[in-house]
Amino acid sequence: MSIVKSLVLRMTRDQTQLALETCSSEGASYADIRIVTVKDEDITIKKGNIDVLNLSTIRGFGIRAIANGGWGFAGSYNPEKSEFERVAKLAVKIAKASGSTRKEPVQLADVDVVEDKYETGTKKNPFDVPVEEKLGILQDAEKILAAGGSSIRVSRADFRGHQEDKIFASLEGAYIEQKIVWCGGGISVLATGPGVPPQTRSFPGSFRGDFATKGYEYFESLKIVENAEPTLNEAIALTKAPVCSSGRTTILLDGQQLELQIHESCGHPTELDRVLGTEAAYAGTSFMTPELLGNLKYGSEHVSMTSDCTLEGGLGTYGYDDEGVKARRVELIKDGLFVGYQSSRETAAQLGLDGSSAGMRADSPQRIPLIRMVNINLEPTGWKRDEIIEDTKDGILVSTNRSWSIDDKRLNFQFGTEIAWQIKNGEITGMLRNPTYTGITPEFWGGMDAHSHDDWRLWGTPNCGKGQPAQVMYVGHGCGTARFNNVRVGIVQEGGA
Repeated sequence: MSIVKSLVLRMTRDQTQLALETCSSEGASYADIRIVTVKDEDITIKKGNIDVLNLSTIRGFGIRAIANGGWGFAGSYNPEKSEFERVAKLAVKIAKASGSTRKEPVQLADVDVVEDKYETGTKKNPFDVPVEEKLGILQDAEKILAAGGSSIRVSRADFRGHQEDKIFASLEGAYIEQKIVWCGGGISVLATGPGVPPQTRSFPGSFRGDFATKGYEYFESLKIVENAEPTLNEAIALTKAPVCSSGRTTILLDGQQLELQIHESCGHPTELDRVLGTEAAYAGTSFMTPELLGNLKYGSEHVSMTSDCTLEGGLGTYGYDDEGVKARRVELIKDGLFVGYQSSRETAAQLGLDGSSAGMRADSPQRIPLIRMVNINLEPTGWKRDEIIEDTKDGILVSTNRSWSIDDKRLNFQFGTEIAWQIKNGEITGMLRNPTYTGITPEFWGGMDAHSHDDWRLWGTPNCGKGQPAQVMYVGHGCGTARFNNVRVGIVQEGGA
């Protein structure tokens, strides 16, 4: 370790100690501090031009405190010694005011107090790769998409790299250093044809691509240049494809769509702050209330889901959350039965759970941590993808989200996707445009009878919104291809983009 780096770490440790001691002397019974540096690189090539080219860095700290039985939080981007003292005093002052309005004092579930270091695995740090190299790949991919001719309205290619360096310390004695690096990207194209609405085709996934807690090597592995022509061809073919018919049928969701289904209908409703009513932004609360824990038949016996921030490469993977809780795996659904929540230390204590699920995170130094999804996974069964298709007599295979809607309880939902394929007697027979499907969460998952293992993988979503003020978090979902019976399907209204 260099002398300069050693001095920086020593100063940082002194700053955390100063802040925590100030909180204690002001009357806090608990306090923690996060010192965070966030780097983001965002590049978009659109219609032959550089649409976005941004590199940003922020560094700051946030302090939470419990005093008089209530929470307080304050933060700053000013690294001066006096600022650590000021913010610590402010956090305790807010906590005391908050405590005066509470009916019950804050209680925290126990945690193993550690000193530790953690880094995600990277071969190439994306911030060490010249921007010219990234631009070259994006430009090559976008040129292929744009070469589709006059039918192509929009063509784009995206890259994003992200790095967080975090230090967490608490009055309990924890001191944890972490370095989280992720990156990825993707392509998309919008094509038009006579008498049909514009058709979008994206690769891989619909939220500007796919992402993982790996280095630049992951972006390279996506091979967006090699996949540009097949993506373009599917977009053009969609403008000539028949419309997906309406009615009830068997549907297969591949991983690009199944990840969002898991996200919206299991990930969010098992967040315990939503359940308890302390968080209700962005489509609200949850139908999965505490009296249903251990009693609700969420899905068929083939449905098992977990919250797991230990999986290598998952976008929701790290060593410790923003409360210093070590990453762990928690069962949410077991053989169709609702058995677990995503929780914090506080909400775990409220329900008497066996500790936090290790999912408390904030998207910046000056935001308070919230219960956030990590890697929410549908556990694979014994099927292979091709076996599910061959076993399906009549249905559709659906891929890549285009639109979604779900109610405040996370019960009733509708999803529109970019593309579907008709299945007849175990074979894919043709492409369909503008597919949608609707359902009620327990009924929908109750109709699942197969889920593949051979194409199971972790998908990364970097844009999960929650909270007021809004926070955007990165999460992962592990899944393959799953089959659901007796699902209502329909169409996006013709004439809309």
